[in-house]
Amino acid sequence: MERTIINPVIKDQVTFTQTARTTNGRITTLQVTLMPGGGTPLHYHRNFSETFIVVTGALTITMKKETLVLGAGQKLTVAPGQWHRFSNVSPEPVVFTTVVLPGSEGFENALRILYGLAGDRKTDKKGIPKSLLALAVVSKISDMRPAGAGALMIPFFGLLNFIAGISGLQKKLVNRYCSHT
Repeated sequence: MERTIINPVIKDQVTFTQTARTTNGRITTLQVTLMPGGGTPLHYHRNFSETFIVVTGALTITMKKETLVLGAGQKLTVAPGQWHRFSNVSPEPVVFTTVVLPGSEGFENALRILYGLAGDRKTDKKGIPKSLLALAVVSKISDMRPAGAGALMIPFFGLLNFIAGISGLQKKLVNRYCSHT
């Protein structure tokens, strides 16, 4: 399996430095290069914490109503259940390490699926899957739950995940983009 993946649409890069599989589920560690304008919507995870450690550049992290800008050498841990988003509002790429505790193979697979869909031209210009079923699957397996106004999508995503399960889409996506060779 590829250690480094690149999203050809948004140009972000992720290198898996430790995976849940190789650490018996203890930890997932990624090095991320986030391009200007990149980031995530407001969300939370129920099953793991995320620690962001900036290597170079400036990473903006928003937690509910508080916004922090982390520079090189600075870090922040987001606890399970805590609303957050990260972004790069600077004109330069930001490189940061993300530590997920405990490790999450689902989170890792979601990134591989998102970047794979982008490579297959099945995302919009922001890297969001064009298929709502695929988006629901990625949201579920990554344990990335919408927060704020996005939380209104949770019941709809539940229905979409049910449909994706019946159709076998989750299995197809994992088999296509997450093969463990």
